[in-house]
Amino acid sequence: MIRLQVHPQNPQGKYIRHAVEVLNKGGLIVYPTDTVYGLGCNLLNKKAVERIYQIKGAKKKMRLSFICSDLKNIAQYAHVSTPAYKIMRSLLPGPFTFILEASRFVPKILLEKRKTVGIRVPDNKICHDLLLEFSNPIISTSLNLPDKPYLNDPDEIEEIFYHNVDLFVDAGFGGIEPSTIIDLSDDQPTLIRAGKGADLIVF
Repeated sequence: MIRLQVHPQNPQGKYIRHAVEVLNKGGLIVYPTDTVYGLGCNLLNKKAVERIYQIKGAKKKMRLSFICSDLKNIAQYAHVSTPAYKIMRSLLPGPFTFILEASRFVPKILLEKRKTVGIRVPDNKICHDLLLEFSNPIISTSLNLPDKPYLNDPDEIEEIFYHNVDLFVDAGFGGIEPSTIIDLSDDQPTLIRAGKGADLIVF
């Protein structure tokens, strides 16, 4: 694992480009979001996605979300109704994961007999710069293990994932509260998990 100490508000461009090179080569990265640290890879690289399932010790029935740069980018990978768009526009970017009906551009490995997918637009400068530099969405699954809560100590993250992850974008201590999950795949929005930002929701 390569560990890069990146400034959270003013990320060094050379480090962002290094992370994008790793993603382009099918590598796995640990990176900060506006909630907890995420484990990610190129959404469109099947082998990299399979590595994430292996690391998490999870079967493909576990939902893996991904991050997009903005609402326009989301519309390429999911069907967004007018009511859903209004809700998302009022909350994004922010600490929310939206469950939406997947478009044909979402790889089948993420769907596993379902038609919906989780998508985020984090309010985080490093995520923003990564997505501007990278051409595809990035998988975003919380950095936790079956016997570990959300990992936020950079030294512990390096120790645990040193041999499994290619690059660690270290922005200091991370958060411990996950995103709020809202299902917008039906006509009626449904709160699936109350996490960070849940107090901002008004349906």
